[in-house]
Amino acid sequence: MKKLLALSAVAALTLSANVFAQEGEAIYNKACHVCHSMGVAGAPKAHDAAAWEPRLAKGLDTLVGSIKSGLNAMPPGGMCTDCTDEDYKKAIEFMSK
Repeated sequence: MKKLLALSAVAALTLSANVFAQEGEAIYNKACHVCHSMGVAGAPKAHDAAAWEPRLAKGLDTLVGSIKSGLNAMPPGGMCTDCTDEDYKKAIEFMSK
């Protein structure tokens, strides 16, 4: 019985982590594409490596900080109400390639 409970707990934790993990493309499609697909208000376009290069030079942590506090026309958090710092990093990595 204890083994069954332990296995159930491990399975639940694994499932929970997988349910909440988001991929960069999914985050982009959910929250970033409206502005970053067309470069609205100066947003760097997705997959425009030259536009992203100077931003990436600042480092991912700095870019995440800009997202969280808002920058220019981008509101704090961008358009993602449930993103973690790791989610933001995945979205940036997806858009910048």
